[in-house]
Amino acid sequence: MLIPTHPDSTTVLDVEVTGSGEPLLLIAGMSAHREMWTDELLDALTRHFEVAVYDHRGIGGSSRAEGAFTIADLAGDAAGVLDGLGWDTAHVLGTSMGGMIAQELVLAHPDRVRSLVLGCTTAGGPGAIGTSGALRLVEAIASRDAARVARTAFEVNLSPEFCSGDGAFDRFTRSSTIRKVPSAVVAYQAAACGGHDTRDRLATISVPTTVIHGDVDEVIGVAEGERLAAGIPGATLERWPGVGHMFWWERPEQTAEITIRTAKSARA
Repeated sequence: MLIPTHPDSTTVLDVEVTGSGEPLLLIAGMSAHREMWTDELLDALTRHFEVAVYDHRGIGGSSRAEGAFTIADLAGDAAGVLDGLGWDTAHVLGTSMGGMIAQELVLAHPDRVRSLVLGCTTAGGPGAIGTSGALRLVEAIASRDAARVARTAFEVNLSPEFCSGDGAFDRFTRSSTIRKVPSAVVAYQAAACGGHDTRDRLATISVPTTVIHGDVDEVIGVAEGERLAAGIPGATLERWPGVGHMFWWERPEQTAEITIRTAKSARA
């Protein structure tokens, strides 16, 4: 379904809702689209939640991105999805850039987020995303060489162990290319991520929060996940050995279990 992010906005997002239970909003990362959550994760989540996934502005079936934007702007889009679905509140899972958006969402609308899972993400600040893997990916996207982008994204987003699996690259390529992701939009997203900084505001987050981070993440180093968890009162850190950036591809059932557990703690 197409949902306007605000009654007066020209930005319309392509949203899909499946499952039943308490509402859960999934917020994807940079250059990602809603098909990249994987069937394994969604099957595990939709047994417990009514799950909404959506494409960011400029991606897939959502409306064009008409210029630069900030992470706070994208958090406004996420709030617009909640409005459009008639969800007063929801549990939220955000990964990478989506985790940055989730932070801004709960900071701007603390009464609308029931629980929070922040995966492979950062509170921002100088050097937060300056890893060699992130730079490799940005350079590959700028080249507009589709084969190079696919191979680089595969290698930097997933652990060496996962990448060595039979058919892993073909599966990743099929999934990542199902929906259109313009390079200009990714450049806007990268700039927005570069300006992200919630470090001085994390202490005001009061909802149950879990931070997940693989310790071989080449895009956002695991130290960023540790700092993020330390900055949020009562947050739990899940540090997964041998797991890369797209942890939910490597451990979908465990990702679902963590999301369910975090949501349950909001009811306690």
